[in-house]
Amino acid sequence: MKIKKGDNVIVIAGKDKGSEGKILRVFPHKSLVLVEGVNMQKKHQKARRGGAKGQITEFAAPVHVSNVAIKDPKTGKPSRVGYKTEGGKKVRIAKKSGSII
Repeated sequence: MKIKKGDNVIVIAGKDKGSEGKILRVFPHKSLVLVEGVNMQKKHQKARRGGAKGQITEFAAPVHVSNVAIKDPKTGKPSRVGYKTEGGKKVRIAKKSGSII
């Protein structure tokens, strides 16, 4: 998987298309990523104690990695990820501008 935790990404498909966020968690075996503020879901929770009230909590659900693209550091637009060796190290680059991620 070419997208890692901490990367800034743009959603390119789905109900949140166009929104941006940071990768909070990556699930490589399922090809899913958890993006901050994207694909928000609501969960209804029952009251635990006698006097307590039930509540509705909102949380971000994972999206498929194919629905997000890395945000190009130079242009700020979505870009694909490539690799290049620089000084004997393998680094990730944005395909659109060629800048190091």
